[in-house]
Order: sequence, then structure tokens, then C-alpha cells
Amino acid sequence: MNQKLKCNHKFFKLQYYSIQMSKFRKIILTILKVFILLVGVIVGLLYLTGNQYIIRGAQLTYMKGHDTANIDDYVDFDNNIILSAKPQPWPEHDMYNKIELTDTLTAELERFGTVGFFVAKDGEALWEHYWDGYSDKSHTNSFSMAKSVVTMLLGKAIEQRYIKSLDQPITDFLPEYKNDPLAQKCTVGDLSAMTSGYDWTEDYYLPLNPTAKAYYGRNIEKQMLKRGFRQEPGGHFEYLSGNTQLLGIILERAVGISMSQYLQEEFWQPMGMEDDAYWSKDDKKGMEKAYCCLNSNVRDFGKFGQLLLQDGNWNGRQILDSSFVKLMVTPNSKAFNRGEHERYGYSIWTDYEHQPNFYGLMGHLGQRVIVVPDEDLVIVRLGRTKDNRNMNKGFLDNDTYYFVDEVMKMLRENNLLKEQNVKETAN
Repeated sequence: MNQKLKCNHKFFKLQYYSIQMSKFRKIILTILKVFILLVGVIVGLLYLTGNQYIIRGAQLTYMKGHDTANIDDYVDFDNNIILSAKPQPWPEHDMYNKIELTDTLTAELERFGTVGFFVAKDGEALWEHYWDGYSDKSHTNSFSMAKSVVTMLLGKAIEQRYIKSLDQPITDFLPEYKNDPLAQKCTVGDLSAMTSGYDWTEDYYLPLNPTAKAYYGRNIEKQMLKRGFRQEPGGHFEYLSGNTQLLGIILERAVGISMSQYLQEEFWQPMGMEDDAYWSKDDKKGMEKAYCCLNSNVRDFGKFGQLLLQDGNWNGRQILDSSFVKLMVTPNSKAFNRGEHERYGYSIWTDYEHQPNFYGLMGHLGQRVIVVPDEDLVIVRLGRTKDNRNMNKGFLDNDTYYFVDEVMKMLRENNLLKEQNVKETAN
């Protein structure tokens, strides 16, 4: 009898568990159905509102473990190739790679994921090093350093009379704005100097904003030309990536070829860049993301700094008009209020309050080409993140001051500063 009761107990227990499992499966299936429905609704809404780029953005960032664009992502996009022709390698300094980095600089470089660091002194390679398997052949994203390159292309287009001057109205090239009273007052120079008054939100992390759409969308020209202007051009400095993208559209329309082709013909090959480069585009048949995404290496990026340092001259050839170079690297005083740090020229960041003075090309994740004119010094840093701590070193990003000050210390310790050479000659 007891055995029969035990069997019945097991039978009812199994039935109970079977019923509970069935209920659990139904709940899970219901949750999955609701989840799939919600995903479908969200995806549908994104397409209906023209924000489907968010899906692509999520695939290329969050699903790959990133919270923003990354330095290697050119492989995820269509690209125009910028071909090198006759490479001119950097000549090597007598002290090439014989100088120890300071402990402070080493710690700074490694803490923030540096993948390449390069120093040129007096036009010669003095020091370079790579991390995490990267090399002098590795291509990584320039991010906003490309803005400076686009303005160099602008200078060339003015020199070649494709564009009359920095004062030419953008509506000469962008008739889409002919009925916009604010746009009618905007010049190509306003786009380069970041004084356009264009309607833009500069944010590299928020998914729903024009910067993200420009990065992950598939029709950047249409996106740009649908946006208007929100304030009087020619006023206060406001850093907006949309300005450079509009400038890219103007360049293509004015010159008649892609920015990549123009860069190849007028700068990349004449300067003897050592490797091909890649400029990421919005789509296979689209245009380059002008405000970012020129992919190259420390040595070739460094040549842009050297070109500016040499007032646009390269081995006796005037690649870029010297007066235009001077304009680029000189703070645009009228764009800043009295007492405000004048930190930007024409697509070049500047600090002429710091000793030594410096200027440079600078990008989102700590991409840097820094020029110290008094010492004929070019410093290049490429890496995964930047040091944006506020340590009261200056009004630009914290890392720029580490790079300048610590390299200067290295030079001083090895008697390589100009002032030391002058004293030695005098003695």
C-alpha cells in the first residue's frame, strides 16, 4: 500500500512539474514574441523617421564592445584609396631612437592606449615607437585631423582659382541655400574657421544626433543640405563637424573631382607619402566623410605638420601658399571674445600662450600632429583614447601639454634644443 502511495505521489509530482514547465515555456514564448514585436516596431520607427543609421551604428560600436567610433573602423566602411607614388622616407636624425622617453611621457602614452608615437626634429625622424601590434604601416583613423587637411585642400583650390577666396559666399556652390537669408551671409572661410552659424549638434556618443548620422548614415550630402543655419555667420567660434562636411561638398563641386583624388594629386604624391591612405565614405557611390576618417600612419600624418612648419614648402616646391599656411596657424581673433583663449585659426588648434608655443591637427580620440615652430619640432600621436582630465595645464586637451612638455624635456636632457646649440656655439 505504501509503495502504491509513493508511486502516485511521484506521478502527481511529475505532472505538476510538467504543468509548471509548460506554463514557464508559454511565458518565455510570450516574452520573446513581445520582444520581437518591440524590436520590429523600433526598427520600423527608425526607418520611418530616417534614423536607420542607428542600427548600423549599434552594429559597429556597441556590438563590437565600443561606445563610440574606433581607430580601426575604416574596414567597416567603403573607402576611396589615396595612392602613394614615389615615397620619400623621413631622413633619420643622428640620435634616432637613441633617446629614452621620460617616465612621465611613457606612462601617459600607455595609460590612454597609444598605438604609435613619432617625433621629428629639424625635418628628421628622431624617435618612434608602436604598441599592441601596430607598426609604421598600420592605418588608423585621423578623426578630426582630417578637418585640417580639408582646409589645406581649400587653400589649394583658392590658389588654383577654383574658389575665388575665403570670402566667397557658399551659395555660389550650394544653390540649395539660395533662399536662406543666414546662409547667404556665410562664406567658405566661415566653414573653415567654425564661424558659420550652421545648425548642428556636436556629440560623439549620443546615438540620435547629426554627428552620429553623418558617421553611420549613407547619404551625407543629402543630410547636410537639408539642415539650415541658426545664427548669423561670421560670429563666435563654435566647433561643428558639419561645417567641414559642407566645405567638402563645396570642394567637390568646385574642383570637379573627389577630395581623395585632389589630395592625391596635390599633396600625397608630391610630398612623397610612404603608403597609400584610405578615406572612408558614406556609401560606395557616395562621398568622403570630410570632417573625419582619413586613415594613415604616424609617418605620413607627420608630414602634414612638417609642411605647415615649412610654410607650405616641400623640398623646394611650394605645395601650399605660405600666406595661406600663416592664416591657418594664426588664431582667428575676431571669433573670440575679449579675454577668451584664442585657440583656433582656420581648422588648426593653437596655443600661443604656452611656452613653447604650438599648434596642431587634433582628433576625437587623441589623434595629434603637434608643431612646435621655435624648435622645428613635429610630434605625432595615434591611439584609442585621449586624456581629457582637467589638470590646469592649458586650455586644450590635457595630453597635448604632456606631449609638448615631456618631449621638450627629452630634448633638453640630450642637448638638442636650439637655445642650447646657440650657447654651445657662442662658447
